[in-house]
Amino acid sequence: MIVRVWKASATPEGARRYAEHFDGAVLPELRGLDGCRAAYLLTRESGGQVEIQVNTYWESMETIRAFAGDDLGHAVVEPAAQAALTDYDRMVTHFTVVESWPGEGPGPAPSNFDSGQPSG
Repeated sequence: MIVRVWKASATPEGARRYAEHFDGAVLPELRGLDGCRAAYLLTRESGGQVEIQVNTYWESMETIRAFAGDDLGHAVVEPAAQAALTDYDRMVTHFTVVESWPGEGPGPAPSNFDSGQPSG
């Protein structure tokens, strides 16, 4: 499995708008792609800005190609997302999952995933 990691930053309002874009546009597209196993939108407030990280989980680099095109390292950032962000990475990083727990790949999101509250 491959984890595709992308980072950005936004104001708190921009982060809210990006989360709406992620939920309304990105997730539906990813759910329709064979080989995309999961997607996580992570945020962290720091100094009045919000750090954003998106981790998507894929069966292989070939399955990423359906989403990203031939330049696999190029970030896919739609204009609506760009408008919500103060800065964003133009490139992504790919990691190979060597070992995971529990079982294969990420499981379902925690029950409080939509609340914005940390789990545990």
